[in-house]
Amino acid sequence: MSRRCHLDLFLLTFFTLCCHKCHGKPPNILFIVADDLGWNDVGFRNPAIKTPNIDKLAYEGVILNQSYVQPWCTPSRTAFMTGYYPFRSGLQHGVIHGTEPCGVPLKYTLLPQKMKDLGYKTHMIGKWHLGFCRWEYTPTYRGFDTFYGYYNGAEDYYTHVQGKLGHHVHGLDFRDNKAVVTDQNGTYSSFSYYKRAVQIISKHNSSTPMFMYLPFQSVHSPIEVPKVYEDMYLNIKNASRRIYSGMVTALDDAVGNITEALKDYGLINDTLIVFTTDNGGPSHLGANNWPLRGAKTTTWEGGTRGSGFVHGSMLKKKGYVNNELIHAVDWLPTFMAVAGGKSESDMDGVNQWRTVSEGQPSARTEFVYNIDDVLNGSAIRVGDFKLLQGNPGRWSGWYPPPGIENVHRDPIGEAHFGEMLFNLADDPNEYNDLSKAMPQMVEKLKAKISMYKKGMIPALNPDPEPKANPKYWGGVWSPGWC
Repeated sequence: MSRRCHLDLFLLTFFTLCCHKCHGKPPNILFIVADDLGWNDVGFRNPAIKTPNIDKLAYEGVILNQSYVQPWCTPSRTAFMTGYYPFRSGLQHGVIHGTEPCGVPLKYTLLPQKMKDLGYKTHMIGKWHLGFCRWEYTPTYRGFDTFYGYYNGAEDYYTHVQGKLGHHVHGLDFRDNKAVVTDQNGTYSSFSYYKRAVQIISKHNSSTPMFMYLPFQSVHSPIEVPKVYEDMYLNIKNASRRIYSGMVTALDDAVGNITEALKDYGLINDTLIVFTTDNGGPSHLGANNWPLRGAKTTTWEGGTRGSGFVHGSMLKKKGYVNNELIHAVDWLPTFMAVAGGKSESDMDGVNQWRTVSEGQPSARTEFVYNIDDVLNGSAIRVGDFKLLQGNPGRWSGWYPPPGIENVHRDPIGEAHFGEMLFNLADDPNEYNDLSKAMPQMVEKLKAKISMYKKGMIPALNPDPEPKANPKYWGGVWSPGWC
């Protein structure tokens, strides 16, 4: 072999090794979704709430101060999994109930399948809530290598039964892949989930990147928690708030056990952790979004501005509060970019990796809160201005935690059906309607909403299907009836 050939071979090997060292294996991704967690329900915003593990991760990473989600469970999960606004697929109104024959349309390739195509092992633990009337709608048919959790939107934390016992529609809802889980009766779901997560982490082959989607049941109703956690808040006299606060701390313990496992098995430095709620907290069930206006099910900030953070050694800037706009649809293209892939050009979501990892300006300047053709309500944000049209949802006031007097009563009532404009930079708690003072801005944002409405699919709102009743499926909520 000539000296020139030796030199060429050396240079090729050198550059190959350098590229491998620079780029290497993409990081593991742990995507944690808390259910119905309010803005004021984490310790890094409210020191009365005991979340030391979540707080540590948030302070070490990047706290997301303007990270938005949908007003309800199913729509947010649709946004996470597809990268498209839920009104594109007819899933913008309410949630998918257990007897409704629908799901995320099969034309969409979901996030786990995209990650799998990029070489990731994909795991899901927790709440699905994206339809299960056909097996094809369920997690292991949509890209997850493993699934440990439940299909519906809510169930008992200990029995894992959805629907009240004695009611004509109730049944067990817990699966390990497709198999029914019967050995967790009496175990609080957060404990079941973190133990499965630790098990997966302990067996993971680090030569392959891992994507773990962990949508906890906590802290959705029913309001249940082991007494040891409730007793941490004996100073809170309101029972719902006391139990709910204990649920948040139980969730925090689960997050702490999982992050400890990542450390124990040498994965923490190679893992990007993203934490978010799926919607604002339900104020009537112990949650709190103070000082934001509104609650779960509404397009007010309290229903859509979610507590969240990112954590990981790959972040170039950390230990601060990021105020850039991020939306639920952005996580899919962001995770794809981190994994070395690209998302579809027509997707509503945008890659926000430089925003969350470097503190660069957001890749978006506007987003749609929702377009709900059943409630006849919509909302959009462009820059600092937010326009609400029609019905924003039932819980339209300000709801302080127990012990704080509410001096701001709802001036427009709980069912306003007009147009409201707010400057969120000056008025993040939505006290001052500017619609009459700024008619030109109202018209500008109305035109934007009209443009988006052209791409709306009418909301899927099917009649209940009697064949879905678990009594026809051995007492278990099961696919196969649509």
